[in-house]
Amino acid sequence: MSKKKHIENSEEFKALKVNKGISQPSSFNPDILKNNYLSRKKILSANDYLSGILEDNRVLLSQAITLLESSRPDHQEIASEIVNLCLPHAGKSVRIGVTGVPGVGKSTLIEVLGKEITAKNEKVAVLAIDPSSEKTRGSILGDKTRMELLANDRNAYIRPSPSAGTLGGVARKTRETIILCEAAGFSTIFVETVGVGQSETAVYGMTDFFLLLMLAGAGDELQGIKRGIMEMADCIAITKSEGDNIIKSQRAKSQYENALHLFPATKSGWNPCVLTCSAVNKTGVKEIIKTIDDYRYLTEQNGYFAKRRSEQAKYWYYESINDALKASFYTNPEISERIKFLEKEVVSENISSHAAATQLINLFLKPQ
Repeated sequence: MSKKKHIENSEEFKALKVNKGISQPSSFNPDILKNNYLSRKKILSANDYLSGILEDNRVLLSQAITLLESSRPDHQEIASEIVNLCLPHAGKSVRIGVTGVPGVGKSTLIEVLGKEITAKNEKVAVLAIDPSSEKTRGSILGDKTRMELLANDRNAYIRPSPSAGTLGGVARKTRETIILCEAAGFSTIFVETVGVGQSETAVYGMTDFFLLLMLAGAGDELQGIKRGIMEMADCIAITKSEGDNIIKSQRAKSQYENALHLFPATKSGWNPCVLTCSAVNKTGVKEIIKTIDDYRYLTEQNGYFAKRRSEQAKYWYYESINDALKASFYTNPEISERIKFLEKEVVSENISSHAAATQLINLFLKPQ
């Protein structure tokens, strides 16, 4: 039986005619290879990372920081080697800690300060710490979107990192990240804390200048003054001093200045000051930068700058020991096997917390 030919299927009767399109480019950009973007899945040698960091290769710098933040033992090993190699090239920046309650305008002010500095052809790094969720341990890491102008500045580098529950909202490896950024040639490094009411001791212990941002008219001018954080501040900046808020800002400034007079003299010989500023109108920005420069000049002349750096290095030396011991304790197989059982015993009140902890410590310290 022969097949019937359907003439309606011929080309001349087709209602839709599709023209041949142009050939599509590859979805893979060959130029990426030149910039080592694909090497993020391949761990390079510590010397390769060092070379990239010294040459201001932002990709390798970011990868090295990711290794620092990783909890994998092999990543920690190479990260430690990278930091040691970068140490001789570090230490030439001014490290500025910036803190304040959420909504005070930390990211906005840092961007304006950063643009002012990069306009002088100087390099700025911003280590922005985002709060981690207590439930999911995740972070938004949105500071690059909040600092859009600075993020697109060739002389600036923004690295958002999760706080991961660390003290003061400072990422666990922020201090080592500072060393890498200094080796990459960044002369000014901002460390932005979460600012959610935790102790700010951690950021104070890794920066040279501590900038405390405050809001006027929020009902906290005097009642909200916390002696501890006020004593750490080298400068208090009243933000959003614009429009109808200018008078409130000036009033808050006077109140904070009066409060600072009640504190004892600082070890640095510096007299903390209070300034007003507006990131929107860019007022008070140059004054803040001049204050930082004046502080650095004074403390370098009287020797406090170098002395404080030495004290910080000693502090983080002992902190590193504590971190290593803690990690070794919790990853110990015998401890992992026993800890949950003793937890249930403590909850059931069959054993005291102290006795249970002592059992685990003795188990950890027993000779192998």
